[in-house]
Amino acid sequence: MGVYEGRRAVVVGGTHGIGLGVVEDLLAGGARVLLTGNNGKNLEAVRERLGPAAHALRADAARVADADLLAGAVREHLGGIDLLHVNVGVSDFAPVAEAAEESFDRMFAVNTKGAFFSVQRLLPLMADGGAIVFTTSVTNLTGSAGMGVYSGTKAAVGAFSRVLASELLPRGIRVNSVAPGFVHTPSGGFTGATEAEREEMGRMGDEITPMKRHGTIAEVARAVLFLGFDATFTTGAELPVDGGLGQGLQ
Repeated sequence: MGVYEGRRAVVVGGTHGIGLGVVEDLLAGGARVLLTGNNGKNLEAVRERLGPAAHALRADAARVADADLLAGAVREHLGGIDLLHVNVGVSDFAPVAEAAEESFDRMFAVNTKGAFFSVQRLLPLMADGGAIVFTTSVTNLTGSAGMGVYSGTKAAVGAFSRVLASELLPRGIRVNSVAPGFVHTPSGGFTGATEAEREEMGRMGDEITPMKRHGTIAEVARAVLFLGFDATFTTGAELPVDGGLGQGLQ
């Protein structure tokens, strides 16, 4: 029997990178999984890769109506949720003086509004004693130049998760966040960047991270699942998975 046998999990933003890593670990452990994504190509690739083992739903995190569709799909396919991992996020790199309103609105719509209303619509389906894990970011702490809007979106999610942790205490639902640093993912964490910009940010990431390397998807996925299932006396916390970057290590 797998370690997650009988568990029901939803991964919002599970078609690539960290989210997909979490999905694959859950499936390997015997969980029943429903995942979402908004990129048709990524969804098709995931369906081919995972087959019928997981239900993949197309949903735009920025649309509250799609959160309602997600809730309906969860009722149909899972019946309830033991672990909800909210992993949505887009990023554009721009100094505050150059940030565009369209980019600002898009990031807050996906990263913050999407996270908030996805959870709100799924709360009635959460099992008492279950867990919610958000993906935030090391930029909540670092004040990284060019990441002002993105940092704001993820800091808001961190604040929301702590309030939610308090509100859900009567139901025994733990709410925590994982805050990755530089991680080897398809986008490198910079969805709006060019390939050359990603390469440069990757080199810089290795230089400024105290452990002098990027993290792996597997390392972040293990942190998510630790918070989801093993950290039974932890709620309202944000766990850095950043090689020491956000802790000021030299």
